[in-house]
Amino acid sequence: MPVPTGPVDPALLPSTAVTGADGRLSIGGCDLVELAEIHGTPLFVYDESHMRTVCREAVAAWGDGVAYATKAFLCVAMARLAHEEGMCLDVSTGGELHVALTAGVPAERLVLHGNNKSTDELAAALSVGVGRIVVDSFDEIDRIEQLVADPPAVGGGPAGGEPTIRWRPRVLARITPGVEVHTHEFVRTGQEDSKFGFGIASGVGIHAHLGSQVFALDPFVQAVDVLAGFVAPLGLPELVVGGGLGVAYVNGEQAPPMAEWAVSVRAACRAAGIAESVRVTAEPGRSIVATAGVTLYRVGTVKDVPGHRTYVSVDGGMSDNPRPVLYGSGYEAFLPREAGASRPVPIRLVGKHCETGDVVVAEGFVPDDLVIGDVLCTPVTGAYGHSMASNYNKVPRPAVMFVADGVARTVVRRETLDDLVRLDD
Repeated sequence: MPVPTGPVDPALLPSTAVTGADGRLSIGGCDLVELAEIHGTPLFVYDESHMRTVCREAVAAWGDGVAYATKAFLCVAMARLAHEEGMCLDVSTGGELHVALTAGVPAERLVLHGNNKSTDELAAALSVGVGRIVVDSFDEIDRIEQLVADPPAVGGGPAGGEPTIRWRPRVLARITPGVEVHTHEFVRTGQEDSKFGFGIASGVGIHAHLGSQVFALDPFVQAVDVLAGFVAPLGLPELVVGGGLGVAYVNGEQAPPMAEWAVSVRAACRAAGIAESVRVTAEPGRSIVATAGVTLYRVGTVKDVPGHRTYVSVDGGMSDNPRPVLYGSGYEAFLPREAGASRPVPIRLVGKHCETGDVVVAEGFVPDDLVIGDVLCTPVTGAYGHSMASNYNKVPRPAVMFVADGVARTVVRRETLDDLVRLDD
């Protein structure tokens, strides 16, 4: 049975989070309850200072070439922020590429990923001169060779126009090192049985990725050991260990810091005989933005089912955070009007969608004075909330706000009901 619990661990909150004398929580100098009143709910709120600080930590730990994995959270403002703080950007689709370029990120600071890049996506990347393409299959190599040998005309028209591709790409080959990590099977990518990358026996390059939400550093060391026999003899100039560093989502969890991850990987490289001249870098995503973001909801229904549990329903759910449904992910919940209060009441926090599985926090706790209309907060939602959001049940997607120095700015506006039919013919 769940047991009563104290306040949410401050380590799960953004770095500028402050609880005032009145018990109310502010982030970036902005009161969360006031933000909900002014801008509505659900609402994604990001601590801009927190993200900038972690981006700088990543550059300090890994050096130039470290790339922010944009699948974790991407909008024009986020792409611009990561670039301003010295990071490259890892994009995995034509859409992510377009957003990064729209933000003004130079193409040479982009790394293109993807296990099934289309010819159009590759042509777009080649035409703007992306810094790196991580090739994932022999089919993709064939596509790149064809595009370089016979580039399409400007505008994608027939041969005879001015070619759009004028350079040969710099590529990394994604290798599956055969290392399994202890995380959900849907976010493991380094094992042999994977849709990503080449097996080590057929590889010709220097990129590997084990998966997501990895807490232990040993798997990264194991991957380096496997890759060393392949990288060192060829004298390859770069080794990218991908991303996957985990973050704490609930009270009691701990994850290694960015600098410790980098030191561990570099030490493993030296021990395995990889030359110091090799550029060793990574592609963090979740660890850059997860803790920087919180989601604000409005409580709409409190339903006590005797002998079972109390359900607290909010105005969002699986459409703004599908991770609990997909991976059984755990989260905390608390009231920002009394952030330091104990939370003795066990609840199941659920959304408004027509699914029994629409669960935001399966085993949560709240103060005993929670009432309908309260603003409720779930922390550590900066990664894979906005980026995986949907319009299920035709629910408009929430706005995204950056807060810093007492100023809140909307970087992605809230969808309207008209937006839901804007693409209909």
